[in-house]
Amino acid sequence: MVVNKPSIIVYTSGADEDYLREVCAGIEEEGVLYQIISREGDLDTLAYEAAAESMLGSGIGMQGDRIAMQMQRLPKGKNVFELIAPRFWQCRNLGANSARAVKKMPFKEIYGEEPI
Repeated sequence: MVVNKPSIIVYTSGADEDYLREVCAGIEEEGVLYQIISREGDLDTLAYEAAAESMLGSGIGMQGDRIAMQMQRLPKGKNVFELIAPRFWQCRNLGANSARAVKKMPFKEIYGEEPI
């Protein structure tokens, strides 16, 4: 019997490894577990299915240099956050925000200038 631990699911399809490392670091900083699974699909599908299959209800899809965060029960394509060719701090904050959504905490800044 396979028992899944409550974790954020990260579905990747040719994701940039540096971006993936930063997203995972953001999740880890918030003390939440995650699973990385390689899978084919477009960005919206990856994020939507990751959230749907996560016991915590939070999922991330990554395709190339694009990243999307999604929550269960939101319509496909209505991502909470979506980044294209982000800075590393944005990747880290997106990962942290995925965990913060589960913990019902305020989100970190993700758009605009890098916080000081």
